[in-house]
Amino acid sequence: MKRLLALLAIIMFASIPVHTIYAQEKEAGATAVLAYREKVSLPAVDARVVKLQKYLESVRSPMSAVAYHFVYEADRLNLDWKLVAAIAGNESYFGKHVPYNSNNAWGWAVWTGRNYGAAFENWEKGITTVSEGLRYKYVDRGAVTIEQIGHIYAADRNWSFKVRHFMEAIENFEVIDSEQLDLVS
Repeated sequence: MKRLLALLAIIMFASIPVHTIYAQEKEAGATAVLAYREKVSLPAVDARVVKLQKYLESVRSPMSAVAYHFVYEADRLNLDWKLVAAIAGNESYFGKHVPYNSNNAWGWAVWTGRNYGAAFENWEKGITTVSEGLRYKYVDRGAVTIEQIGHIYAADRNWSFKVRHFMEAIENFEVIDSEQLDLVS
């Protein structure tokens, strides 16, 4: 039942037009989203959100409930919808291995020494910060491929290979719902 409610919440938020929320009520957050949702009829479920949520659930990620936010921010900032999730996959196995109470699945703002990086209030804030950082500090400055981003983002020479692996895993993930399971058994 909890999964069904979480999926319904994800479906609600994933369908909200991106430009309207941020153009008019950027700081209002979920309250603005809910208020706006009541004024419009929402389009069908975004298959990318469902696929990402199911993939994150399959790897037991604590971020599975915010799959909609990865897609939302990617659309808002014109990024590949799998990129920020794939970076989290590489840096922390999708949020499973992060500094205590940091919600920093990306190793964001980490440098050598004793700094453990940025701490975010929640997964959504982290997704937004990393997405905006990638757009404004990487892509807008000419780092448009995963390899170009990787040269700046990480010291690991294999970073782009690993991120690409997770992007492909997400893209190729087969979503099987309960009706399909009934047909298989």
